[in-house]
Amino acid sequence: MPVTSAAFHRLAAIEQLTILTDSPLANYTRFGLGGPAAIFADTTSADAFVEALRIVRKLSLPSVVIGGGSNLVVSDEGFDGVVLRFSGSRIVQEGTRLQIEAGASLQSVVDRSVALGLRGMETLTGIPGNLGAAIYGNAGAYGHSMQERVEQVTFTDGEAVKTFGNKDCQFHYRESIFKDQKNWIILSALLHFTEDDAEKLTKIAYDIREIRDAKYPPSMKCAGSIFKNLLVAELPAGVQAQIPPNVVREGKVPSAWFLEQVGAKGLRRGDIQVASYHANLIYNDGHGTASDLLAVIAELKRRIRERFDFEVEEEVQYVGFEPAPVSA
Repeated sequence: MPVTSAAFHRLAAIEQLTILTDSPLANYTRFGLGGPAAIFADTTSADAFVEALRIVRKLSLPSVVIGGGSNLVVSDEGFDGVVLRFSGSRIVQEGTRLQIEAGASLQSVVDRSVALGLRGMETLTGIPGNLGAAIYGNAGAYGHSMQERVEQVTFTDGEAVKTFGNKDCQFHYRESIFKDQKNWIILSALLHFTEDDAEKLTKIAYDIREIRDAKYPPSMKCAGSIFKNLLVAELPAGVQAQIPPNVVREGKVPSAWFLEQVGAKGLRRGDIQVASYHANLIYNDGHGTASDLLAVIAELKRRIRERFDFEVEEEVQYVGFEPAPVSA
């Protein structure tokens, strides 16, 4: 159903909830793509967010919840519904633990933990997006991932607020229960760390950040790696036999290796381009469109499927497409 005037006024009546109409979603995505949202509702209050989510679902309004927008691909036509964002970003230290709201940027969590001499997040420096999304996708780098740090996650199912322990989150490689239960929205998390020397941790984070920024410049309109890396053990035996041993790291093989084999580097459609130096990096080189981005993604998936007979899976999430693009 369309977003009615009555629905708008019910949302506008919620304290601490900011409402915008026809707000370009390109402003909230790292790709810089996407048309307007009928309503964009933003708040730093967990209570206001839960109330807004409850109203939206009770009225059966089309809706989507976003975070930092680093992994979003939004339709050029936008989204004819309500886009909700929880921007709460408080970080509170509790000894060797940090209680953090889901709207905090992952970089701010890294910076705060390193400055406090808390080891565990320094290898995740430079990864864009917010904490909630990092938990949702079990983000990781250099052999470490969010599941190692998460002690508890507080979330809402649209009615009640609940808390899960680490095992309840069902983490595995780039996955969590929150990916399976997309109606559950993360509000905050308790992360645990180990004490260490702040100067040493700062050096580790600095060195990793230099490498990451050279590959994915902060100003680049992209989502980082577009496809998930692959677990070698889950690939068909015939594919495993083709992978050079030196490519495999900790049981995983980069999607970039497969993409290189099918000539992905430099592929371009309009202002959407695959980087010439990294086959798993697609970026908006100016005034790209979501339709061009989808065409490039589809072409890369087709090439992999035809050459290796398996599907690569996107890390990005899609908003405003009917029907939504299907991830393998």
